[in-house]
Amino acid sequence: MSIEHEEKYQKSWQERQEYAEQMQPIIGRLFRDKGIEITIYGRPLVNASTIDIIKAHKSVSKFEAQKLRLRESFPFLERISQMTLAPARIDLGKLAYGYRYKDAGKGQNEDAYLESELKNILNASSDHQPQDVVLYGFGRIGRLLARLLIEKNGPSAQMRLRAIVVRGRKKGDLEKRASLLRRDSIHGPFNGSITVDEENNVIKANGAYIQVIYANSPDEIDYTSYGIDNALVVDNTGIWKDEEGLGLHLKSKGTAKVLLTAPAKGNIKNIVYGVNHMDISSDDRIVCAASCTTNAITPVLKALNDEFGIRNGHVETVHSYTNDQNLIDNYHSAERRGRSAPLNMVITSTGAAKAVAKALPELAGKLTGNAIRVPTPNVSMAIMNLNLDRETDVESLNGYLQHVSLFSTLQDQVDYTTSTEIVSSDLVGSRYAGVVDSQATIVDGDRAVLYVWYDNEFGYSCQVIRVMQEMVGIQHPTLPKI
Repeated sequence: MSIEHEEKYQKSWQERQEYAEQMQPIIGRLFRDKGIEITIYGRPLVNASTIDIIKAHKSVSKFEAQKLRLRESFPFLERISQMTLAPARIDLGKLAYGYRYKDAGKGQNEDAYLESELKNILNASSDHQPQDVVLYGFGRIGRLLARLLIEKNGPSAQMRLRAIVVRGRKKGDLEKRASLLRRDSIHGPFNGSITVDEENNVIKANGAYIQVIYANSPDEIDYTSYGIDNALVVDNTGIWKDEEGLGLHLKSKGTAKVLLTAPAKGNIKNIVYGVNHMDISSDDRIVCAASCTTNAITPVLKALNDEFGIRNGHVETVHSYTNDQNLIDNYHSAERRGRSAPLNMVITSTGAAKAVAKALPELAGKLTGNAIRVPTPNVSMAIMNLNLDRETDVESLNGYLQHVSLFSTLQDQVDYTTSTEIVSSDLVGSRYAGVVDSQATIVDGDRAVLYVWYDNEFGYSCQVIRVMQEMVGIQHPTLPKI
Protein backbone atom coordinates (compact mmCIF):
# COMPACT_ATOMS: atom_id res chain seq x y z
CA MET A 1 0.00 0.00 0.00
CA SER A 2 2.84 2.40 0.85
CA ILE A 3 4.42 1.82 -2.58
CA GLU A 4 1.11 2.74 -4.23
CA HIS A 5 0.96 5.94 -2.16
CA GLU A 6 4.55 6.75 -3.04
CA GLU A 7 3.97 6.25 -6.75
CA LYS A 8 0.75 8.31 -6.60
CA TYR A 9 2.56 11.15 -4.85
CA GLN A 10 5.47 11.09 -7.31
CA LYS A 11 3.07 11.15 -10.26
CA SER A 12 1.16 14.07 -8.71
CA TRP A 13 4.38 15.98 -8.08
CA GLN A 14 5.58 15.42 -11.63
CA GLU A 15 2.26 16.72 -12.96
CA ARG A 16 2.58 19.88 -10.88
CA GLN A 17 6.13 20.45 -12.08
CA GLU A 18 5.10 20.06 -15.70
CA TYR A 19 2.26 22.56 -15.35
CA ALA A 20 4.53 25.02 -13.51
CA GLU A 21 7.14 24.71 -16.28
CA GLN A 22 4.47 25.46 -18.89
CA MET A 23 3.28 28.46 -16.87
CA GLN A 24 6.68 30.16 -16.58
CA PRO A 25 7.10 31.38 -20.19
CA ILE A 26 3.46 32.46 -20.40
CA ILE A 27 3.74 34.50 -17.21
CA GLY A 28 6.98 36.07 -18.48
CA ARG A 29 5.54 37.03 -21.88
CA LEU A 30 2.39 38.48 -20.34
CA PHE A 31 4.51 40.68 -18.08
CA ARG A 32 7.07 41.82 -20.65
CA ASP A 33 4.79 42.26 -23.64
CA LYS A 34 1.48 43.32 -22.11
CA GLY A 35 2.28 44.62 -18.63
CA ILE A 36 0.12 41.90 -17.06
CA GLU A 37 1.39 40.76 -13.65
CA ILE A 38 0.08 37.34 -12.60
CA THR A 39 -0.36 36.48 -8.92
CA ILE A 40 -1.83 33.68 -6.82
CA TYR A 41 -3.69 35.12 -3.82
CA GLY A 42 -1.35 38.08 -3.89
CA ARG A 43 1.86 36.11 -4.41
CA PRO A 44 3.67 37.41 -7.52
CA LEU A 45 4.62 34.79 -10.09
CA VAL A 46 6.76 36.97 -12.38
CA ASN A 47 10.29 35.49 -12.42
CA ALA A 48 9.10 32.77 -10.04
CA SER A 49 10.73 29.34 -10.14
CA THR A 50 8.67 26.21 -10.78
CA ILE A 51 8.82 25.44 -7.05
CA ASP A 52 7.61 28.96 -6.21
CA ILE A 53 4.63 28.51 -8.54
CA ILE A 54 3.78 25.18 -6.90
CA LYS A 55 4.12 26.66 -3.41
CA ALA A 56 1.92 29.62 -4.34
CA HIS A 57 -0.86 27.23 -5.38
CA LYS A 58 -0.37 25.18 -2.23
CA SER A 59 -0.76 28.28 -0.06
CA VAL A 60 -4.36 28.76 -1.22
CA SER A 61 -5.46 25.92 1.10
CA LYS A 62 -4.44 28.10 4.05
CA PHE A 63 -7.19 30.57 3.17
CA GLU A 64 -9.85 28.50 1.40
CA ALA A 65 -11.69 25.25 2.02
CA GLN A 66 -10.31 23.52 -1.09
CA LYS A 67 -6.93 23.12 -2.74
CA LEU A 68 -6.21 24.93 -5.97
CA ARG A 69 -4.47 22.58 -8.37
CA LEU A 70 -2.21 23.79 -11.15
CA ARG A 71 -4.24 21.88 -13.69
CA GLU A 72 -7.25 23.96 -12.58
CA SER A 73 -5.55 27.34 -12.96
CA PHE A 74 -3.51 26.60 -16.10
CA PRO A 75 -6.45 26.77 -18.57
CA PHE A 76 -7.30 30.26 -17.29
CA LEU A 77 -3.69 31.40 -17.74
CA GLU A 78 -3.69 30.12 -21.33
CA ARG A 79 -6.92 31.98 -22.10
CA ILE A 80 -5.63 35.20 -20.50
CA SER A 81 -2.52 35.01 -22.71
CA GLN A 82 -4.75 34.93 -25.80
CA MET A 83 -6.82 37.97 -24.80
CA THR A 84 -6.16 41.60 -25.70
CA LEU A 85 -5.76 43.27 -22.33
CA ALA A 86 -4.51 46.56 -20.91
CA PRO A 87 -1.81 46.44 -18.19
CA ALA A 88 -3.14 45.10 -14.89
CA ARG A 89 -2.43 42.85 -11.96
CA ILE A 90 -4.46 39.66 -12.35
CA ASP A 91 -4.89 37.21 -9.49
CA LEU A 92 -5.02 33.90 -11.33
CA GLY A 93 -5.66 32.05 -8.08
CA LYS A 94 -8.76 34.02 -7.17
CA LEU A 95 -10.09 33.79 -10.72
CA ALA A 96 -9.64 30.03 -10.95
CA TYR A 97 -10.81 29.30 -7.42
CA GLY A 98 -13.83 31.56 -7.77
CA TYR A 99 -14.91 29.74 -10.91
CA ARG A 100 -14.17 26.20 -9.69
CA TYR A 101 -15.39 26.40 -6.11
CA LYS A 102 -17.38 29.58 -5.46
CA ASP A 103 -19.80 29.52 -8.40
CA ALA A 104 -18.48 32.90 -9.48
CA GLY A 105 -19.11 31.93 -13.10
CA LYS A 106 -22.83 31.43 -12.50
CA GLY A 107 -23.26 28.92 -15.28
CA GLN A 108 -20.90 30.68 -17.71
CA ASN A 109 -18.21 28.81 -19.60
CA GLU A 110 -14.60 29.71 -18.84
CA ASP A 111 -14.28 32.17 -21.72
CA ALA A 112 -17.43 34.09 -20.81
CA TYR A 113 -16.40 34.11 -17.14
CA LEU A 114 -13.00 35.61 -17.93
CA GLU A 115 -14.46 38.21 -20.25
CA SER A 116 -16.86 39.25 -17.50
CA GLU A 117 -14.20 39.43 -14.76
CA LEU A 118 -11.66 41.23 -16.97
CA LYS A 119 -14.06 43.47 -18.86
CA ASN A 120 -12.46 46.67 -17.53
CA ILE A 121 -9.20 45.89 -19.35
CA LEU A 122 -10.56 43.77 -22.22
CA ASN A 123 -9.75 45.03 -25.73
CA ALA A 124 -8.10 48.07 -24.19
CA SER A 125 -4.60 49.47 -24.28
CA SER A 126 -2.47 51.91 -22.33
CA ASP A 127 -1.34 55.18 -23.90
CA HIS A 128 0.96 56.02 -20.98
CA GLN A 129 4.39 57.02 -22.24
CA PRO A 130 7.40 55.49 -20.45
CA GLN A 131 8.43 57.65 -17.50
CA ASP A 132 12.10 58.44 -16.97
CA VAL A 133 13.28 57.71 -13.42
CA VAL A 134 16.48 58.89 -11.73
CA LEU A 135 17.70 57.43 -8.43
CA TYR A 136 19.55 60.12 -6.50
CA GLY A 137 21.64 58.10 -4.08
CA PHE A 138 22.50 54.43 -4.40
CA GLY A 139 22.50 52.99 -0.88
CA ARG A 140 20.34 50.22 0.56
CA ILE A 141 17.00 51.59 -0.69
CA GLY A 142 18.41 52.95 -3.93
CA ARG A 143 19.82 49.59 -4.98
CA LEU A 144 16.61 47.74 -4.09
CA LEU A 145 14.56 50.26 -6.07
CA ALA A 146 16.94 49.65 -8.96
CA ARG A 147 16.32 45.90 -8.72
CA LEU A 148 12.56 46.41 -8.69
CA LEU A 149 12.64 48.80 -11.66
CA ILE A 150 14.93 46.50 -13.65
CA GLU A 151 12.62 43.60 -12.81
CA LYS A 152 9.83 45.47 -14.61
CA ASN A 153 12.01 46.35 -17.59
CA GLY A 154 10.75 45.41 -21.04
CA PRO A 155 8.67 46.64 -23.99
CA SER A 156 5.65 47.34 -21.76
CA ALA A 157 7.59 49.00 -18.93
CA GLN A 158 6.00 52.30 -17.97
CA MET A 159 8.79 53.46 -15.67
CA ARG A 160 12.36 53.28 -16.96
CA LEU A 161 15.41 53.60 -14.76
CA ARG A 162 17.56 55.97 -16.79
CA ALA A 163 20.20 57.11 -14.31
CA ILE A 164 21.62 56.96 -10.81
CA VAL A 165 23.40 59.91 -9.19
CA VAL A 166 26.23 59.48 -6.69
CA ARG A 167 28.97 61.68 -5.29
CA GLY A 168 32.35 62.44 -6.88
CA ARG A 169 33.97 59.59 -8.75
CA LYS A 170 37.00 57.69 -7.49
CA LYS A 171 39.06 55.04 -9.24
CA GLY A 172 37.10 51.81 -9.60
CA ASP A 173 33.89 53.49 -8.42
CA LEU A 174 31.68 52.32 -11.29
CA GLU A 175 32.62 48.65 -10.92
CA LYS A 176 32.09 48.84 -7.15
CA ARG A 177 28.61 50.34 -7.65
CA ALA A 178 27.79 47.57 -10.10
CA SER A 179 29.16 44.95 -7.74
CA LEU A 180 26.94 46.17 -4.89
CA LEU A 181 23.95 45.89 -7.22
CA ARG A 182 25.10 42.45 -8.36
CA ARG A 183 25.63 40.94 -4.89
CA ASP A 184 23.75 41.63 -1.67
CA SER A 185 24.52 40.00 1.68
CA ILE A 186 20.86 40.14 2.73
CA HIS A 187 18.78 39.95 -0.44
CA GLY A 188 21.05 37.63 -2.39
CA PRO A 189 22.42 37.85 -5.92
CA PHE A 190 20.85 39.99 -8.61
CA ASN A 191 18.57 37.92 -10.82
CA GLY A 192 20.22 38.54 -14.16
CA SER A 193 23.25 39.95 -15.91
CA ILE A 194 25.14 43.13 -15.06
CA THR A 195 27.98 44.62 -17.09
CA VAL A 196 29.86 47.92 -16.89
CA ASP A 197 30.66 50.38 -19.68
CA GLU A 198 33.54 52.39 -18.18
CA GLU A 199 33.91 54.67 -21.21
CA ASN A 200 30.32 55.94 -21.02
CA ASN A 201 29.80 55.59 -17.24
CA VAL A 202 26.96 53.13 -17.75
CA ILE A 203 25.68 50.05 -15.94
CA LYS A 204 23.85 47.58 -18.17
CA ALA A 205 21.44 45.27 -16.37
CA ASN A 206 18.91 42.93 -18.02
CA GLY A 207 18.38 45.31 -20.93
CA ALA A 208 18.32 48.47 -18.79
CA TYR A 209 20.89 51.10 -19.83
CA ILE A 210 21.62 53.05 -16.64
CA GLN A 211 23.67 56.22 -16.80
CA VAL A 212 25.83 56.84 -13.73
CA ILE A 213 26.11 60.57 -13.01
CA TYR A 214 28.56 62.04 -10.51
CA ALA A 215 27.41 65.19 -8.69
CA ASN A 216 27.72 66.85 -5.29
CA SER A 217 24.49 68.85 -5.38
CA PRO A 218 21.01 68.17 -6.84
CA ASP A 219 20.91 71.45 -8.74
CA GLU A 220 24.09 71.03 -10.80
CA ILE A 221 22.91 68.37 -13.26
CA ASP A 222 21.51 68.77 -16.75
CA TYR A 223 19.62 65.52 -17.23
CA THR A 224 18.59 66.48 -20.76
CA SER A 225 22.21 66.18 -21.85
CA TYR A 226 21.83 62.46 -21.18
CA GLY A 227 18.55 62.23 -23.09
CA ILE A 228 16.54 62.26 -19.86
CA ASP A 229 13.55 64.58 -19.59
CA ASN A 230 10.48 65.11 -17.42
CA ALA A 231 12.08 62.75 -14.92
CA LEU A 232 10.87 61.57 -11.54
CA VAL A 233 13.88 61.93 -9.23
CA VAL A 234 13.82 59.64 -6.20
CA ASP A 235 16.02 61.04 -3.43
CA ASN A 236 17.41 58.19 -1.31
CA THR A 237 20.12 60.16 0.45
CA GLY A 238 18.12 61.46 3.41
CA ILE A 239 20.23 64.63 3.31
CA TRP A 240 17.48 66.98 2.10
CA LYS A 241 14.14 66.59 3.87
CA ASP A 242 12.33 69.91 3.50
CA GLU A 243 10.83 71.73 0.56
CA GLU A 244 13.78 74.06 0.18
CA GLY A 245 16.36 71.28 0.08
CA LEU A 246 14.37 68.91 -2.12
CA GLY A 247 13.45 71.83 -4.33
CA LEU A 248 17.10 71.91 -5.46
CA HIS A 249 16.29 68.88 -7.62
CA LEU A 250 13.68 70.88 -9.49
CA LYS A 251 16.34 73.38 -10.51
CA SER A 252 18.08 70.72 -12.56
CA LYS A 253 17.07 70.69 -16.20
CA GLY A 254 14.97 67.61 -17.02
CA THR A 255 13.44 67.10 -13.57
CA ALA A 256 9.66 67.10 -13.23
CA LYS A 257 8.96 65.66 -9.78
CA VAL A 258 10.78 64.54 -6.64
CA LEU A 259 10.05 61.71 -4.21
CA LEU A 260 11.78 61.46 -0.84
CA THR A 261 12.34 58.01 0.71
CA ALA A 262 12.56 59.25 4.30
CA PRO A 263 10.29 61.19 6.69
CA ALA A 264 9.86 64.75 5.45
CA LYS A 265 9.80 68.02 7.30
CA GLY A 266 7.28 70.81 6.88
CA ASN A 267 4.11 70.50 4.83
CA ILE A 268 5.31 67.94 2.29
CA LYS A 269 2.72 65.20 1.83
CA ASN A 270 3.70 61.99 3.64
CA ILE A 271 2.18 59.16 1.62
CA VAL A 272 1.57 55.60 2.75
CA TYR A 273 0.38 53.77 -0.33
CA GLY A 274 -2.93 52.03 0.24
CA VAL A 275 -3.96 54.51 2.92
CA ASN A 276 -3.69 58.04 1.51
CA HIS A 277 -2.10 57.73 -1.94
CA MET A 278 -5.28 59.24 -3.33
CA ASP A 279 -4.11 62.54 -1.80
CA ILE A 280 -1.42 62.82 -4.48
CA SER A 281 -2.47 65.30 -7.12
CA SER A 282 -1.02 65.87 -10.57
CA ASP A 283 0.24 69.26 -9.35
CA ASP A 284 2.37 67.81 -6.54
CA ARG A 285 6.03 68.20 -7.43
CA ILE A 286 7.54 67.04 -4.13
CA VAL A 287 6.16 64.06 -2.22
CA CYS A 288 7.42 61.90 0.63
CA ALA A 289 6.99 58.11 0.93
CA ALA A 290 7.22 58.29 4.76
CA SER A 291 9.36 55.77 6.68
CA CYS A 292 9.49 51.99 6.61
CA THR A 293 7.87 51.79 10.05
CA THR A 294 5.10 54.24 9.19
CA ASN A 295 4.36 52.17 6.09
CA ALA A 296 4.31 48.96 8.12
CA ILE A 297 1.93 50.08 10.87
CA THR A 298 -0.43 52.54 9.19
CA PRO A 299 -2.32 50.05 6.95
CA VAL A 300 -2.93 47.70 9.89
CA LEU A 301 -3.97 50.61 12.11
CA LYS A 302 -6.36 51.86 9.43
CA ALA A 303 -7.94 48.41 9.10
CA LEU A 304 -8.38 48.11 12.87
CA ASN A 305 -9.71 51.64 13.26
CA ASP A 306 -12.23 51.12 10.47
CA GLU A 307 -13.63 47.98 12.11
CA PHE A 308 -13.07 48.33 15.86
CA GLY A 309 -12.10 51.95 16.46
CA ILE A 310 -8.89 52.89 18.30
CA ARG A 311 -9.07 55.06 21.44
CA ASN A 312 -5.31 55.21 21.96
CA GLY A 313 -2.22 53.05 21.99
CA HIS A 314 1.52 52.64 22.00
CA VAL A 315 3.74 51.30 19.20
CA GLU A 316 7.11 49.81 20.09
CA THR A 317 9.41 49.14 17.15
CA VAL A 318 12.01 46.39 17.36
CA HIS A 319 14.13 47.56 14.45
CA SER A 320 17.18 46.09 12.75
CA TYR A 321 20.26 48.28 12.94
CA THR A 322 20.87 50.67 10.08
CA ASN A 323 23.81 52.25 8.33
CA ASP A 324 23.76 55.39 10.49
CA GLN A 325 24.86 53.37 13.54
CA ASN A 326 28.44 52.44 14.33
CA LEU A 327 29.84 48.93 13.87
CA ILE A 328 32.04 49.47 16.93
CA ASP A 329 31.83 52.06 19.69
CA ASN A 330 32.64 55.48 18.28
CA TYR A 331 31.43 59.06 18.35
CA HIS A 332 27.86 59.64 17.12
CA SER A 333 25.88 62.86 17.39
CA ALA A 334 22.72 60.98 18.45
CA GLU A 335 22.21 59.55 21.91
CA ARG A 336 23.22 55.87 22.33
CA ARG A 337 23.73 55.31 18.59
CA GLY A 338 27.49 55.58 18.98
CA ARG A 339 27.55 52.15 20.63
CA SER A 340 28.27 49.06 18.57
CA ALA A 341 25.16 48.13 16.55
CA PRO A 342 25.97 44.40 16.11
CA LEU A 343 26.60 43.98 19.86
CA ASN A 344 23.85 45.96 21.56
CA MET A 345 20.15 46.59 21.78
CA VAL A 346 19.91 50.35 21.53
CA ILE A 347 16.92 52.37 22.72
CA THR A 348 16.21 55.24 20.36
CA SER A 349 13.32 57.40 19.29
CA THR A 350 10.97 57.01 16.34
CA GLY A 351 8.58 59.51 14.84
CA ALA A 352 6.54 56.78 13.16
CA ALA A 353 3.67 56.83 15.66
CA LYS A 354 3.18 60.58 15.22
CA ALA A 355 3.75 60.31 11.47
CA VAL A 356 0.77 57.96 11.22
CA ALA A 357 -1.48 60.98 11.71
CA LYS A 358 -0.15 62.57 8.51
CA ALA A 359 -1.53 59.63 6.53
CA LEU A 360 -4.42 58.81 8.87
CA PRO A 361 -5.62 62.05 10.54
CA GLU A 362 -8.30 60.29 12.61
CA LEU A 363 -5.51 58.84 14.79
CA ALA A 364 -3.89 62.22 15.51
CA GLY A 365 -2.80 62.44 19.16
CA LYS A 366 -3.83 58.85 19.91
CA LEU A 367 -0.49 57.04 19.58
CA THR A 368 2.88 57.13 21.28
CA GLY A 369 5.97 55.32 20.05
CA ASN A 370 9.52 54.29 20.76
CA ALA A 371 12.14 52.07 19.14
CA ILE A 372 14.79 49.54 20.04
CA ARG A 373 17.53 48.90 17.49
CA VAL A 374 18.63 45.25 17.66
CA PRO A 375 21.63 43.29 16.25
CA THR A 376 20.00 41.99 13.07
CA PRO A 377 20.70 43.49 9.63
CA ASN A 378 17.16 43.47 8.22
CA VAL A 379 13.48 42.76 9.05
CA SER A 380 11.87 44.56 11.94
CA MET A 381 8.76 44.25 14.08
CA ALA A 382 6.17 46.69 15.39
CA ILE A 383 4.37 45.76 18.60
CA MET A 384 1.08 47.64 18.78
CA ASN A 385 -0.59 47.86 22.18
CA LEU A 386 -4.03 49.30 21.49
CA ASN A 387 -7.19 50.23 23.37
CA LEU A 388 -10.17 49.66 21.07
CA ASP A 389 -13.58 51.29 21.05
CA ARG A 390 -15.31 47.95 21.50
CA GLU A 391 -14.59 44.52 22.84
CA THR A 392 -13.61 41.62 20.62
CA ASP A 393 -11.67 38.34 20.80
CA VAL A 394 -8.60 36.83 19.17
CA GLU A 395 -10.52 34.78 16.62
CA SER A 396 -12.64 37.72 15.45
CA LEU A 397 -9.75 40.16 15.24
CA ASN A 398 -7.43 37.73 13.47
CA GLY A 399 -10.19 36.59 11.12
CA TYR A 400 -10.88 40.17 10.16
CA LEU A 401 -7.20 40.92 9.47
CA GLN A 402 -6.86 37.76 7.38
CA HIS A 403 -9.82 38.92 5.29
CA VAL A 404 -8.19 42.36 4.93
CA SER A 405 -4.99 40.72 3.68
CA LEU A 406 -6.84 38.79 0.96
CA PHE A 407 -9.96 40.68 -0.04
CA SER A 408 -9.57 44.39 0.64
CA THR A 409 -8.01 47.49 -0.85
CA LEU A 410 -5.11 46.91 1.58
CA GLN A 411 -4.28 43.45 0.22
CA ASP A 412 -0.95 44.65 -1.20
CA GLN A 413 0.05 46.29 2.09
CA VAL A 414 -1.10 43.81 4.74
CA ASP A 415 0.05 40.19 4.77
CA TYR A 416 -0.97 37.59 7.34
CA THR A 417 0.73 34.48 8.67
CA THR A 418 -0.56 31.60 10.78
CA SER A 419 2.86 30.02 11.24
CA THR A 420 3.97 29.22 14.78
CA GLU A 421 7.60 28.88 13.65
CA ILE A 422 8.22 32.06 11.64
CA VAL A 423 11.22 34.23 12.58
CA SER A 424 12.64 37.44 11.19
CA SER A 425 14.89 35.94 8.50
CA ASP A 426 11.84 34.21 6.97
CA LEU A 427 10.47 37.63 6.04
CA VAL A 428 13.47 38.83 4.02
CA GLY A 429 12.13 39.75 0.60
CA SER A 430 8.52 40.26 1.69
CA ARG A 431 6.80 42.64 -0.73
CA TYR A 432 4.20 43.73 1.81
CA ALA A 433 4.36 46.81 4.01
CA GLY A 434 3.68 44.63 7.07
CA VAL A 435 2.91 41.02 7.99
CA VAL A 436 0.50 40.30 10.85
CA ASP A 437 1.79 37.48 13.08
CA SER A 438 -1.60 36.04 14.04
CA GLN A 439 -0.17 33.49 16.49
CA ALA A 440 1.18 36.30 18.67
CA THR A 441 -2.06 38.34 18.79
CA ILE A 442 -3.38 39.02 22.30
CA VAL A 443 -6.91 40.27 22.98
CA ASP A 444 -8.50 40.99 26.35
CA GLY A 445 -11.86 42.67 25.95
CA ASP A 446 -11.18 46.04 24.37
CA ARG A 447 -7.39 45.73 24.65
CA ALA A 448 -5.35 44.23 21.82
CA VAL A 449 -1.67 43.60 21.23
CA LEU A 450 -0.56 42.92 17.67
CA TYR A 451 2.82 41.93 16.29
CA VAL A 452 3.57 43.12 12.76
CA TRP A 453 6.73 42.03 10.94
CA TYR A 454 8.17 44.07 8.08
CA ASP A 455 11.14 43.91 5.76
CA ASN A 456 12.27 47.45 6.45
CA GLU A 457 14.29 47.44 3.22
CA PHE A 458 12.52 45.44 0.52
CA GLY A 459 8.92 45.75 1.72
CA TYR A 460 9.39 49.48 2.07
CA SER A 461 10.97 49.71 -1.40
CA CYS A 462 7.88 48.01 -2.85
CA GLN A 463 5.73 50.70 -1.22
CA VAL A 464 7.99 53.38 -2.71
CA ILE A 465 7.53 51.90 -6.18
CA ARG A 466 3.75 52.09 -5.73
CA VAL A 467 3.98 55.77 -4.75
CA MET A 468 6.20 56.42 -7.78
CA GLN A 469 3.56 54.88 -10.05
CA GLU A 470 0.87 57.05 -8.51
CA MET A 471 2.96 60.20 -8.94
CA VAL A 472 3.43 59.60 -12.67
CA GLY A 473 -0.15 58.52 -13.30
CA ILE A 474 0.28 54.75 -13.61
CA GLN A 475 -2.82 53.16 -12.14
CA HIS A 476 -3.13 49.49 -13.01
CA PRO A 477 -6.24 47.75 -11.67
CA THR A 478 -6.08 44.58 -9.60
CA LEU A 479 -8.51 41.93 -10.86
CA PRO A 480 -10.81 40.24 -10.12
CA LYS A 481 -12.43 43.17 -8.35
CA ILE A 482 -12.82 42.97 -4.59
